[in-house]
Amino acid sequence: MMNEEYIKRLDFDSDTFEAMKTDMNFILQRMIGSMIEKDSTEGSMTIKIDVNMVTEWIPNNNPDVEGETRMIRKPQFKHKCASTIKINDEKSGSFNNEMELDMMGDQRSALFVIISDTDDTFNFVVAMMYSQLFNLLCDRADDVHHGRLPYHVRILCDEFANIGQIPKFDKLIATIRSREISASIILQSQSQLKTIYKDAAETILGNCDTMLFLGGKESSTLKEISETLGKETIDLYNTSDTRGQSRSYGMNYQKTGKELMSRDELAVMDGNKCILQLRGVRPFFSDKYDITKHKRYKELSDYDKRNEFDVEAYMRHRMEVKLTRSEEFDLYVFSGDSLMEQENNENKEAEHVENPTT
Repeated sequence: MMNEEYIKRLDFDSDTFEAMKTDMNFILQRMIGSMIEKDSTEGSMTIKIDVNMVTEWIPNNNPDVEGETRMIRKPQFKHKCASTIKINDEKSGSFNNEMELDMMGDQRSALFVIISDTDDTFNFVVAMMYSQLFNLLCDRADDVHHGRLPYHVRILCDEFANIGQIPKFDKLIATIRSREISASIILQSQSQLKTIYKDAAETILGNCDTMLFLGGKESSTLKEISETLGKETIDLYNTSDTRGQSRSYGMNYQKTGKELMSRDELAVMDGNKCILQLRGVRPFFSDKYDITKHKRYKELSDYDKRNEFDVEAYMRHRMEVKLTRSEEFDLYVFSGDSLMEQENNENKEAEHVENPTT
């Protein structure tokens, strides 16, 4: 327990935040310079402060506390400054130059990655983005959140085969689970996974605890699912009746194994049915969920086309700064030359500090 004399009042003007203010000023100057250079009219700067309480032992000068040393707890701060500007492209659209993928697990958010399903020219960019996303989230979970992200990050990879090969995905999918990250791989058939990942496809499938089969006709997929479902024990009766000069009658009884669902049964499975396999339990043969019975179905575009999300309109959106007549604000005017001159002066001062003259 800390005494009042050891409770330090944190003041933003104190030396504790001096490095933070320096970084904020530097990022702000760079952002304004970039806005002038790129002819941008919008920009924003964000700062994130992580606070960790650490324990230290100091000499005991308090006569009311026994021992030569005593324990105190004090905060340690770690900050990150980032800036984002919007620039216009040739088609009069706009885009942000920073995604902050490492922050996906710190707050409730959604990221939509839309690619062409006919042109695979830039699929490698999406594959690199997924690889970076997994690595950044794992690093942040370990370095900041003690191994687990505050919010579970669920990645839905629809048409996973169109993304291309994600580097080291077979190793990533085995390690992300403990960091509150999961991936749902959606394929037309399992042969697509083998085509892209070769021998690593078995490792990827082995690390998936849940398998949902909605139907299909691809032979290798049907074979693997039929084998995975296993067999059931059935009673087999054989009867024989021989008629001749002397009539004989016989009956044979035995137990044998039969596939729970054969390949031909899977191929003609009703479109309203599905098979769900969970690790550690027997498979479920169930009806598909009727989306129209969901309590929020009326918010979907399937119910009303007016609910459809217009991506292009969202990308063209411009934030408007609304000021009242009584509201005061500061106006800063910078030029590219002045920013460059200031940066050169800062570099010279840094060199002078590192190499002082005697």
